[in-house]
Parts: sequence; C-alpha cells; structure tokens
Amino acid sequence: MQTSNESHSTQVLGQNEQHLYYLNERVAIHQEMKSAFNALVTAANTANIELSIASGFRSFDRQLMLWNNKFSGKTPIKNIAGEHVLPASLSPLELVHSILLYSALPGASRHHWGCDIDVYAPNLLADDYQLQLDPWEYSAQGPLAKLSTWLVKYAHQFGFFLPYASFQGGVASEPWHLSYAPLAQQYQQAFDIERLAKALNNSAILGKDVIIKNLDDIAKRYINNVCAVPTNVILAKP
Repeated sequence: MQTSNESHSTQVLGQNEQHLYYLNERVAIHQEMKSAFNALVTAANTANIELSIASGFRSFDRQLMLWNNKFSGKTPIKNIAGEHVLPASLSPLELVHSILLYSALPGASRHHWGCDIDVYAPNLLADDYQLQLDPWEYSAQGPLAKLSTWLVKYAHQFGFFLPYASFQGGVASEPWHLSYAPLAQQYQQAFDIERLAKALNNSAILGKDVIIKNLDDIAKRYINNVCAVPTNVILAKP
C-alpha cells in the first residue's frame, strides 16, 4: 500500500489516478479542482461561452505513446511558426527539442496532475470544425478569440492561470492551457528530476539515451520554465 508521499510522487509522474474525478468517460480532472472548474464554467456561460475540456488528465503511458508517435514520425511535428518539421533532417537532440516545443516528456507533463486542462468553446466553432489547438485559433483573428480574451480577464478569479501565456524559450505559447494554481504549485514543487530519470529509464521511450544525457537542461528549459502565477490569482481552495 502506498504512503501519502509515495502516492503524491506517482501522481506527479502520471502513474496514479487516485486523485481524479471523471467528468465523463473521456475527461478526468483533479477532484479538488471540481468546484473551481464548475464555477469557471458557470461564469463563462454567462458570457455565452461554452467552456469545455479538450484534454484533461493524461497518464504516463498516454504521454509516452504521444511522444513515441512524434519521435518515430507517425505524428507530425510543428515548429513555432506552425510549419511541419522533418524528423529525418534532425539529430536526435534536435528532434527531442522539436517535440518538447509542444509535447512534454512522459512523467513531466502538467496534465499528469489533473489540475491542468486544455480548453475550448464548441459553441464558438462551426459544426464541422475540427479543433487543432493551434495558437491562431485563439488569436484576435481566430474563432476562439472570445474565449481567449475572457480567460485572460476572468480565469484568475477562480484560481486559474496560463502557465504558457507567452513563449519563454521552452514550451510554445499555449493560450488553451489552464492551470489551477493552488494544486499546480504543490505538484511543481514536488517535481523530482531523479524520479523522472528513473521512470524514463524504466520505460520504452524513444530517444532515451539523449533524453537522459540532457535531462538537467530539459528540466530547466521546458519543465520548470513556466510563466509565473499572476499576483491576482486566487489561491485559496474552494
């Protein structure tokens, strides 16, 4: 039986689902975020925004599959300009950095925690529109501009912030990625690079050798390099 510390450590790595509440069969969030998320949704509805989750909790194994699909070339990789990158033209380390621009390492995704979600508003999209989670969709010219503007103005009132509000040399800007600060700060502080290295060593991740060799730099540039929680974010749990 896991102790509470062991349970929290495995939650950080995406190897534990005890902290989750399933909104439906596909989407799960941290159970301690449920009230704040419901309040956020209700407030958005008053502005005629149907706030929905495109991606909530992701397990280590799910993130591993996403990573390996990109590393192997099965899933396309885009650069910060939205152009497709050819994996065959890159060195293993260049390929790792190209993937990390938009996809976290398994064990290092904020989605493991259940308090980070990718959001959109289906009522702002055409019926046949396929969401891409592309920065343009949330820009002033995009279909989700209204949602993006509303989040920047009001999300802090419910404890949420945008950890990738701007590009800081690591992860690309993600205007769809919301983080519930009261929980996210706890998980960020609990991150342990040695535990991550052990989990990766025990996995079937592609590019393992170059990842492990450069893990300190990867952690500094991509894992710990997020936008600061704004001072107006409400941190008290509901």
